[in-house]
Amino acid sequence: MEMIIFCGIQATGKTTFYKEKFFDTHIRISLDQLNTRNKERKLIETCLAIQHPVVIDNTNPTIENRSNYIIAAKENKYKVVGYYFQSKLQDSMLRNSERKGKKCIPEVGIKSTFNKLELPVYAEGFDELYYVEIEKGEFKIKDWTNEI
Repeated sequence: MEMIIFCGIQATGKTTFYKEKFFDTHIRISLDQLNTRNKERKLIETCLAIQHPVVIDNTNPTIENRSNYIIAAKENKYKVVGYYFQSKLQDSMLRNSERKGKKCIPEVGIKSTFNKLELPVYAEGFDELYYVEIEKGEFKIKDWTNEI
């Protein structure tokens, strides 16, 4: 089984990437939908119990944010795959400005996440890591090199 953990600031394409790559195979777990950590925890526990692949579609900016997911995945014999989304503040702010309604994040929220952002490392427990960037409206996936 597989747990995929996205990390990157808001408006970097994480949910769109999920829809393009994993919609048909993995359950999406997102605080944007679930609204509370309690609901998130219960859904993760259910997916782990039934051995269903999942994508954690949150910003997950810090090692600490990612650690609980990784621990739970490893305890349940899941492969843990990380996708780091290129997080250029100006690009994210521009994409965010094109959002409507509740999808538009306050600028201070994006900047706060950006300031906390820690690059993922294999030592966290990842089995695979990838770097995702958007070029001309297309997602480009590269193997992780521990450099940006």
